[in-house]
Amino acid sequence: MKHTGSTDPPRRAPRDWAIDTGLFMAAAAYGVLISGLRVEDPHTAGTIPVWLFNLDQAVGLLACIALWFRRRWPLGLALVLIGLSVYLEMVVGAMLVAMFTVGTRRTPQVCLALLCSGVVASFAHALLRPELRLGYSVAETVFQNAILLAATVGWGLYLQHRRQLVVSLRERAEQAEAETRRSAELAKRQARDEMAREIHDVLGHRLSLLSLHAGALSYRPDMPREDLVSATTVLREGTHQALQDLREVIGVLRAPVSELPQPTLEDLPVLIEETRRAGMSVSLEIDTPQAPPDRVARAAYRITQEALTNARKHAPGAEVRVAVSGSPEEGLSVDVTNTPPAPTTDGEASRSSNQGLLGLSERVSLLRGHLEHGPTDEGGWRVGARLPWSP
Repeated sequence: MKHTGSTDPPRRAPRDWAIDTGLFMAAAAYGVLISGLRVEDPHTAGTIPVWLFNLDQAVGLLACIALWFRRRWPLGLALVLIGLSVYLEMVVGAMLVAMFTVGTRRTPQVCLALLCSGVVASFAHALLRPELRLGYSVAETVFQNAILLAATVGWGLYLQHRRQLVVSLRERAEQAEAETRRSAELAKRQARDEMAREIHDVLGHRLSLLSLHAGALSYRPDMPREDLVSATTVLREGTHQALQDLREVIGVLRAPVSELPQPTLEDLPVLIEETRRAGMSVSLEIDTPQAPPDRVARAAYRITQEALTNARKHAPGAEVRVAVSGSPEEGLSVDVTNTPPAPTTDGEASRSSNQGLLGLSERVSLLRGHLEHGPTDEGGWRVGARLPWSP
C-alpha cells in the first residue's frame, strides 16, 4: 500500500506558479544586468578577478534556483542569501525576493530584525568590496541599500496586512450572515411562541365554556325540554365560535399576528356576557378616562380571559369580580378576584399546571409590567396586573 505523508507541502496553484516564475526571472534578470555592467565598466573590468566573477555568477544562479523553495523556508533562505551578499553581489536580486517573502509571512518584529541584518551585510559589503562602490562613499552606499531593503520588506508587510484584512472582512461577513440566520430563527421561534400563547388564551376560554355546558347536560339528563334546547343551542354556537377562533389563530401561519383581529377593552363586556351565559356570576368595572394603547388593552383582555378560565376550572360556583382602571399617569391595573369555590359533590379539586399563569407572567413582563397572583384572606383567589400605559 502506498503511504502518503501529511507533512508534504501543498501543491502550487497556477497562480503560485506564475508568481514564482515571475520572481525567478526578475532575480535572474538582476544578475544578468549586473554581470553586463561589470563587464562593460572599465573601472571594474580589470579589478575583479575572473574566478571571482565566475563564482559570483554561479552563486547568483544557484540563489535564483533556490527561490523555488522560498515558500517552505523563507526566513532561512533569506538569512543565507544575506550572508552571501556580504561578499557577492549577484545574489542581491534573489535576496530581495527572499526578504519580500519573509515580509509577507512573518511578524513585523522578525521583519525588522531581518532588515537590520541586511543593512549590516550591506555595510560589510561596502567595506570588503570598495571597487564596486563606483565613486560612492560607504555611507551613501549603505543608505541607498537600506532604502531598497526597507522598501522591499515594507511592501511584503503591506501585502500581509492586506491579506489579513481581506480574511478578517470575509470572516466578519460570514459572522454577519450567521447572525442574520440566527435572528431569523429567533423571529420564527418568537412567532411560534406567540401563536401558542394565542391558541391557549382563545381556545382555552372557549373550550372551558363548552366543557361547562356539556357537564351540565350530563348531570341533568332529565331537565325540561326548553332548557335542553337552550343548552344544546349554546353548545352549537360555542362550538361554531371555537372553530372561528381556531381559524383566526391558525392564520398566524400565513400572516403576522399583528394582522389578525385583536381584542381590546371594548370587547371585555362581550367576554363577560359569554361567561355569564355559561353560568358564572361575574361583575365588571371599567374606569379609564381614555382608551389605552392597543398592546396594553390587548394584554388586559388576555389577562382577564385567562383569569376567568382559571376561575371556571378551579373555583366552580364562585363569584368573580373584574376591575380595570388606570390613566396615562398611573398606568393600567387589572384585578380579577373570585370567592371560595362552592363545595363539589365528588370532593375532587381540579389541579392546575400553572401554564396559564406562566404565560400571563411572560406577557406582562414583555410590557415591563408586574403580575401578582395568590389566595385571598377569604379563601378565594386573586390575579392582579400592573401595566405601564406606554410600554
